[in-house]
Amino acid sequence: MPLFPEQCRAARGLLNWTQEQLAVTAGVSRSTIKDFECHRHALHRSSEDLLVRAFEMRGVQLLFEGDETFGVRLLPPLDGTHS
Repeated sequence: MPLFPEQCRAARGLLNWTQEQLAVTAGVSRSTIKDFECHRHALHRSSEDLLVRAFEMRGVQLLFEGDETFGVRLLPPLDGTHS
């Protein structure tokens, strides 16, 4: 499933990340994230994969239900600690 701009913003919110923090963590430019979140352009598949991987590594699960329902949630840490 594709990453939606609204999911990207919500996932950053769960992690309390700025666009810059996500860019550094995912290895993409801040302008890529800014333009995507503002609906200026779609992501290249490789950039999308990097963003999804960055979120998943920090415990964010992307949710999809049907064609137009999506969201995010923060999973509890596997080791029982909070970061």
